[in-house]
Amino acid sequence: MFEGQPKGLFALALANTGERFGYYTMLAVFALFLRANYGLDAGWAGEIYSDFLMLVYFLPIVGGWLADRYGFGRMVTIGILIMFAGYLLLSVPLGGDTFALIVMLIALVLIGFGTGLFKGNLQVMVGDLYNDPQYANKRDAGFSLFYMAINIGALFAPTAAVRIMEWAQQNLGTSVNDSYHFAFAVACASLILSIAIYYVFRSTFRHVEGGKKISAAVSASISDKSVVAELTKEETKQRIVALCLVFAVVIFFWMAFHQNGLSLTYFADEFTAKSAIGVDTMPFDVINLVMIIFIVYASFSLFQSKTSKGRGISAVIIVAAVVVLCYKYTQATGEIAISAPIFQQFNPFYVVALTPVSMAIFGALASKGKEPTPPRKIAYGMLVAAAAFVVMAVASQGLLTPNAQKVAGDSASFVSPYWLIGTYLILTFGELLLSPMGISFVSKVAPPKYKGLMMGGWFVSTAIGNKLVGVGGYLWGDISLTVVWAVFIAVCVIAAAFMFAMMKRLEKVC
Repeated sequence: MFEGQPKGLFALALANTGERFGYYTMLAVFALFLRANYGLDAGWAGEIYSDFLMLVYFLPIVGGWLADRYGFGRMVTIGILIMFAGYLLLSVPLGGDTFALIVMLIALVLIGFGTGLFKGNLQVMVGDLYNDPQYANKRDAGFSLFYMAINIGALFAPTAAVRIMEWAQQNLGTSVNDSYHFAFAVACASLILSIAIYYVFRSTFRHVEGGKKISAAVSASISDKSVVAELTKEETKQRIVALCLVFAVVIFFWMAFHQNGLSLTYFADEFTAKSAIGVDTMPFDVINLVMIIFIVYASFSLFQSKTSKGRGISAVIIVAAVVVLCYKYTQATGEIAISAPIFQQFNPFYVVALTPVSMAIFGALASKGKEPTPPRKIAYGMLVAAAAFVVMAVASQGLLTPNAQKVAGDSASFVSPYWLIGTYLILTFGELLLSPMGISFVSKVAPPKYKGLMMGGWFVSTAIGNKLVGVGGYLWGDISLTVVWAVFIAVCVIAAAFMFAMMKRLEKVC
């Protein structure tokens, strides 16, 4: 799984892991922070949340345009510095008045612009590592590994946010509202780690940083075989049209998927059981999730290792992880409180745990010549996302509307946390089919002169989808929950149908 990949992949992936850890630590509590600190209702909090996400994913098109002229590496570095300034502002507790709100909005603009310079350009650099023919057939697998690394950071983020807030409240006597800022401060520290990794291992990917001032020594190290042939105007047009069709479809995936930070978090906060007891506490301990990940990866290594030493090490890791899980099981006797942000750890956990499984499945299909094309995987991903919201519709049967739930008192109903845990599992299957494959598709199909711009286009479509995330906030009130989830089911199914209708044109450029 890790063999045959360019060394630069792992350096860039780790740099991105650090940045994403900080971002998701902040995002895990952001919607709740807006309501608690500024007294905003669900609609206004959702508006700010979705506008921020839109900014984060729209500005990479600006970052891509700048990088096509001044170099990807330079924009990545500048982006990290700007993001740091934004997170630093967010980490200062200023209260909940108008001045504090304005400072918070300025911080969001800085984070959005910094991310725009960083995120898309880093992914273009990853894609350019595979221009060398010796790595060409590893592109999809490489992006799956890169996407997995992103989610390693995201896996620990919700726990980090909850634990740092609890620590601040218990040991420093801070209020709940002020404790949110400690979670935002974690992002500052993670960016320091990210930039350190980037520069320590820069030699492994410097040849893909771009820019007009690449040294002669670096230029000479680029293989002549990796030079991409010029495309005709017609080929360029076909590729751009195909990419724009994909961009149009993924808008609706992200509209639905990023409900995990809005309506699904509201559901976790208002309709899901507030505590777990006994064995039901196991999924909420991130250590248990990490042990499962160890078992998954060590199991693959056990069967794929070419040496007895490698198989022995894998076996030891499996046994050690099982022992830890057994011990944790014996200790799972009490009751714990369930905090709404903690549910956001399940999506990255599933991504990390299931990435080798998906790679093995598609690898086996590829060996038989039956692997679906990236556009077809994207269409399947839309259908899977629709299925996730079907689960939520079933879970919501018989529940009150959100506004009625607030005043219900003893008549309020709560559901098992496993409904949300299961929903995140299905959403993750859809994400693995769509997101890493979509990024890989863009890096492969984008005309060489417009790589930064086209990767920016991918993020613009994500930005529009994230703007539409706010629909979940406006639906959250007097409307039946079944209707709320039906909206997301419908948009996913319609988008999938459009994708299948355009499939011949899309597959033509693959």
